[in-house]
This record gives sequence, C-alpha cells and structure tokens, in this order.
Amino acid sequence: MTLTNRPFATLRLGDSAEYRRLVTADDLYVFAAATGNHNPMNLPDQDLDGDGRTESRAPATFVAAMVATVLGNQLPGPGTRYLRQGLDYRGVAFVGDELVARVTVTGLQDGVVRLATVVEAGGRVIAEGEAEVAAPLQEISFDDSGLPGLVVQGQRQFKAILARAAGRAPLPVAVVWPEDEASLAGAMAAAEAGLIRPLLIGQGVAALASRLGLSLAGAEVIAAASDAEAAARAVALVHEGRAKAVMKGHLHTDTFLRPMLARETGLRIGRRLTHVFVMDVPGVDHPLLVSDAAINIAPDLATKVEITQNAIDLARSLGIALPRVAVLSAVESPTPDMPSSVEAAELAAMAGGRITGGVIEGPLAMDIAVDPEAARIKGMRGLVAGRADVLIVPGIEAGNILVKLLTHLGHAEAAGLVLGAKVPVILTSRADGTLARLVSCALAVVQG
Repeated sequence: MTLTNRPFATLRLGDSAEYRRLVTADDLYVFAAATGNHNPMNLPDQDLDGDGRTESRAPATFVAAMVATVLGNQLPGPGTRYLRQGLDYRGVAFVGDELVARVTVTGLQDGVVRLATVVEAGGRVIAEGEAEVAAPLQEISFDDSGLPGLVVQGQRQFKAILARAAGRAPLPVAVVWPEDEASLAGAMAAAEAGLIRPLLIGQGVAALASRLGLSLAGAEVIAAASDAEAAARAVALVHEGRAKAVMKGHLHTDTFLRPMLARETGLRIGRRLTHVFVMDVPGVDHPLLVSDAAINIAPDLATKVEITQNAIDLARSLGIALPRVAVLSAVESPTPDMPSSVEAAELAAMAGGRITGGVIEGPLAMDIAVDPEAARIKGMRGLVAGRADVLIVPGIEAGNILVKLLTHLGHAEAAGLVLGAKVPVILTSRADGTLARLVSCALAVVQG
C-alpha cells in the first residue's frame, strides 16, 4: 500500500481520519516482545483472577499506538513528528474487539497541528484526548509493501486441544499396520501422553519397535498377515467393543477405509464419512476447521450437508459453542454459472433446520471469510464474515490446495479426523509429524 501525506498547507480545521484494527492474541504477544512489557494482564493465555477466563486486555499503550498509526499513516501522514499526546482512558479493550482510532484537526499554527483524538471499542469510547504534531511541509509518498511481516508460531491452538483431552481415560485405538517409524512412534507417543491405548495390528511391529528402540509398554500387539487383513481386523475390534477409534498406519488410504465402508460389516451408521482438518494457523486466534479436503471428491448438496454438520459437531466438541461456518466460493452472491456459489447459499439457508448447532453464511470468498478488514471494506456484515471457525470448500481439489497453502506457506500445523462412522477415524498422512499425530488422537478423544 502507498501512504501519501497531507502537507501543512493543505490541512483545514475539521479534517479527520480513522483507522480500524481487530485486536488479536498475536497482537498482544508481538507488543510484549517488542516493548519488553510482559505484564500478564496483557497476555492472552493468563487467568490472574481465577475466574476461568484469560485476561486478554490490550495494553493502554497499544491503544495509544492506534492514534499514532492514524497520525503517521494518514493525517498528516508520512513525515509527521510527535510533539505531545495526552489520553484519558475511559475503558478497556480485549482480544476480539475492533478498535477504531479517529483524529480531527482542531488547530493549525506555524506548522503545528493540534488534533482531538478518540479510540472506540465496539462503539464504546475507551480513550480520548489531544495530540500535537509537527506536520510535514512537503508531499511525501511511501510504499510500505516491502516491510517484513511477523509470524507468531506458538502452536497455541494445538496445545489447547491437547489440554482439553488431558485427564480423560486413554482411548483404546486400533492402529492399522504401524509398519514404519512415523506411524509406530506416533502411536506410542500418543500412548505415552495418556491419550490412547494402542492396539497395534501388523506383521512386524515388535521387531520394528526393537530396531527403533521403542518401548511397547501399555500397547497390545495383534498379528495380521497383510495391511488389508489389519484393516479388516480393526473394524472387527470396533464391533467387539475393544476399540473406540481406528488410526491409519503405513498403508494406502483406500485399503484402510475399504472394510469400514462395507455395507453389511463396516462402520457406517447412516451418515456420510467426511474428513475435517483442524488447522493451527499463525495469526489466527482460534482453530480453523477445513472440510472436506481428503475423502469426498466432488460432493453434491446432500453430501455437503453432512460435511457441514460433521464439522460443526467437531467444532463444538473443541469448545466452540456456536461455530461460525463460511461456505466458500469465488463470489459473494449466488451465480448460476458457478454451482458452488448456488449450493453455498442453499447450505446457508439450512442453518437451524437440516443443519444445527452453528451459524452459516455463504457464498463467501476466502478473504471475506477470514479477514475482518476485507469483510468491512467489501461491506459484508454478519456473524461469520471475517471470523469463520469452519471453512466448507467446494470440493477436494480446492480443499487440498487450501490446506497445503496454509501448511507450507502459512506455517500452519494440521491435524485431522474422519467423522460419520461408528467411531472416530484418525486418518494420518505419511508426512505428518509427531505433533499432528498427537493432536489427531486428541481430536478422537474429545469427539469420542
């Protein structure tokens, strides 16, 4: 973006400008790191008064910096020098509040500009006062697009999911064909964390564990001559009541799922099997759920109903009381030439009817779904726009691209779960690290 200033000679009494910003958890971390002020009152993960809620208060100096942003970027803009600022604080801003800082020119003399300043949060005035600045005398333009961005990587959402699953009884999980280091070590790490009690179904599990120096303490090893036999045995263990979830090891997904989908002997319960990725995205202060990016290739409207309901159910199990669901397309209004936009509108109309437990809006483009500023600029209002918890993609191609972009370019972490079967199904990828496998197991625990 190019910033252009207002030289002193162009300013008039009554000129005004404003700046809006949604306060995020990452803002508080970045502010604490930049200033060295680690007051726990202003950190998003501290509960000082023991009421079960984190304080998450924006520091007063963060609020004051909102005024500085308007002065330095817009009015007068680049080249402005601070002379004085006074603010009286009337209230407090919290994570999730949209702050609006506004300045108005009230005096002009000898290159000095006096401005009334006010900062609001949710329509409440939380600070007001006056500033004096030396305005630039010449026009200055500045392209800020080259400034480096900041990414806060703390895996906070995944840590919260693991904490939510902690303290529950370990879930007996049939681990199908853990015949490589990643799948066997991941299952045993989940066992060590107290999340699962593994039933390891394979051919050379004990020998592999010995070579890797892994203890199989707390696990049961069940022999199978092939990966297909192991997958069938896992389904049988569920029917016998011995397994309460199934986890994929080192085998192809179609081999893993085939016995679960068998009409007479599988794990169907009358609902479509759908997959949900749970993403921990730097800069997003809540888990971001994406569905379906792994199983249903080109879902029709009836399938999307079940995809959406399953995703809402998982979001609620993670503590999101009323999940905000964005049904994605490339436009914001139904367009017959774009079937995904029409189906998005139809899904949104089903909220509270065929689909329960969440609020749904669509069609929404990706930027409007997740970026409050984009939603505001484009005039999109509602409970979901800019704040989506769940993203419903048009098909598997869009979902796969979205998840991999978030992972490889956005530095996000991804875990996932298959829902709609008799028990949760942990569908891991060969590329998944230990953390993703642990969180996928935790999702099965909280969902199961």
